[in-house]
Amino acid sequence: MKFKTMQEIETRKAQILAEMEQEGADLTALKAEMDELRANADEIRNAAAAAAETRKQIAAGAAGIGTTVESRQAETRSQTVDEIRGSAAYAEAFKKYIITNDATEVRALLTTNAPENGQYPVPVVVDSIIATAWESNEVLKRINKTYIRGNLKVPFELDADPAQVHDEGDTAITEEDLTLGIVELKPVNIKKFIRISDEIVAMGGEAFVRYIYDELTQRVIEQLEKQLLDAIANAPAASTTSAIGIPQITEAPGITTIGNALAELTEHARDVVVIINRKTSALFNQARAAAAFAMDPYEGLTVLYSSNLPDYTSAAAGKVYAIVGDLRAAHVNYPEGDNVATKWDDLSEAEADMVKVHGRQYAGYGVTRPGMICNVKKPS
Repeated sequence: MKFKTMQEIETRKAQILAEMEQEGADLTALKAEMDELRANADEIRNAAAAAAETRKQIAAGAAGIGTTVESRQAETRSQTVDEIRGSAAYAEAFKKYIITNDATEVRALLTTNAPENGQYPVPVVVDSIIATAWESNEVLKRINKTYIRGNLKVPFELDADPAQVHDEGDTAITEEDLTLGIVELKPVNIKKFIRISDEIVAMGGEAFVRYIYDELTQRVIEQLEKQLLDAIANAPAASTTSAIGIPQITEAPGITTIGNALAELTEHARDVVVIINRKTSALFNQARAAAAFAMDPYEGLTVLYSSNLPDYTSAAAGKVYAIVGDLRAAHVNYPEGDNVATKWDDLSEAEADMVKVHGRQYAGYGVTRPGMICNVKKPS
């Protein structure tokens, strides 16, 4: 099945990740579908780029391109929202909306499709920017995402009796003693502002929107990764009724350190990775050399590098410098969608011909599944 929007694709990806956890899941088929979704996303991006190129040729009166143009009102009323969002006219109108907060032109293009809640859909090019930023972030692309309004409450099994064997004729088995906990993902605003020159403001609509969202989206997602890794590193060692406990080991980088962290995980952790600062990898490589390269200190796991974790040498005693686990244990919820909202300030630094653009993303995040992550701390 092919989808028409990037958000539909991201939603299905999250569903597939959840289905992979189910008993008896057909992992081969699910992985194949994930590959199809990535190809589907590429088609959407390519179609948007091709449409933009065609519009440029029409505007320039390119040879072989028809010159008959119907009225804007007739054209936009016959188009879908996605077709409108992919147009150069919409990108230009959205640029004016960012700068002036006046949505008159955006609403006119959307016509009867204009939303009543004041949240105007971003141009198609922004979908591509957000999807690319997510896919390029090795940590966040592995976690679960949802788009549920308000606080998201996720139950988890805090304690439960095992299943019982019942022979024929024996007394009835006793009822399971089950204790549930609930993790509540409360959304927060993740913000970033950049300064741009008047020359950038003079860019065309699509080029301007791409420049602004490229910069803001990248920074916001990097901050979201930092917040999530901080939440993991600062989690309690044991679960409570409102928080997932994350086991901890205290060891220096060595040939068996990652293996010892792996031993703390349950069988539910399947796609396990190691997250460290790139500088810390030098110490693990020293351990490998000391073992005459006979052992892999990473146990064959994928290694992800993040500057949001301290390197071992500069980390204080007791600080988490490595995270080992399956990142499907983590979850991000976007109550207002995964777009970055913008606010314009052309007054505070007007004397320097500079403009401030503020970006904001509303997201709740946290660990919602136990037994799938282990923190590695620096010893004294």
